[in-house]
Amino acid sequence: MAIRRSENHMNSDNKFRNISVVGAGAWGTALAEVISRQGNQVNLWAKEQSVTKSINSNNENSMYLPDIKLSKLIIAFNNIEQITNCDLMLMVTPAQYIRQTLEDIKKTLNENLPIVICSKGIELKTLNLMSEIVKEIIPNNPLSILSGPSFAIDVVNNKPTAVTLACENENIGKSIAESISLPTFRPYLSDDIIGAQIGGATKNVIAIAAGVVEGQNLGDSARAATIARGFSEISRLAIAIGGKEETLGGLSGMGDLLLTCNSKTSRNYSLGIKLGKGLSIEEATEGLSSIAEGMYSSKAIVNLSKKHNIDMPITNAVNDLIEKNNSLDEIISNLLNRPIRREK
Repeated sequence: MAIRRSENHMNSDNKFRNISVVGAGAWGTALAEVISRQGNQVNLWAKEQSVTKSINSNNENSMYLPDIKLSKLIIAFNNIEQITNCDLMLMVTPAQYIRQTLEDIKKTLNENLPIVICSKGIELKTLNLMSEIVKEIIPNNPLSILSGPSFAIDVVNNKPTAVTLACENENIGKSIAESISLPTFRPYLSDDIIGAQIGGATKNVIAIAAGVVEGQNLGDSARAATIARGFSEISRLAIAIGGKEETLGGLSGMGDLLLTCNSKTSRNYSLGIKLGKGLSIEEATEGLSSIAEGMYSSKAIVNLSKKHNIDMPITNAVNDLIEKNNSLDEIISNLLNRPIRREK
């Protein structure tokens, strides 16, 4: 199958028409479905041949988003180079694979091609944000970040969803928003690329902590305290590295945190529940087809917080649990017995 070639980035209505999505997990597939509902073909890259076959033959991603009928305008490819000739690209591969994916395609990308990062996380080896990886590998491409409280299953079922679209270039950002929005999928524009990313990456770790509280049956009051204190940790780190406080109070900060810490649809919250019930990290992740990003982000965030001298006790506790540095009982006891201090 061939994708439609386009000489111009945008049509007269300032919308991108030839759009590619890199990564056919649940979220990438959901975004492809949203884009297709504006009547445009969407080029979707999948690593697994079974996913490509399922989408192209049955209009369904049976591995990552089963029992959802997808638009026939979504065309899946296994060869990533087949989707790089486009006007707009959304990167939705897991955060720890963004670097390699960009290295694989950088030679075939037009440097004017806008890139939208839709993955949430911090690179473990380098402590880089996704935007820093993009700027290192393809420095000239216009960059945006899409983040916020959005479950794939809600989006494909037309449940009202609002997200943050943080952009370097306001005009390109407006065109991206017009190209991917629906009445039930509403992007809000921002210029805070740092804050949008920190909110998205760190909330996964706090969601694991909230899940542990649930798994331990410590009560709703304890979970609310975990979320509130976790938000304080997120805000301190984001502001320390250049994020804006107003961003953290919005969709990509507080909004995403509340969703992820309060629903079993969240992979990270569900993982925390299992850990809270006493399962090992190996037992808790056995058989999962999708990655709980907080598992990998926790160590990176701990190291990033040390680099900037930011106190993040809940994040440290989650990392200790995942790394098996202490028992769950010891970790909870250490948190409960921290010295009394002024709230900030």
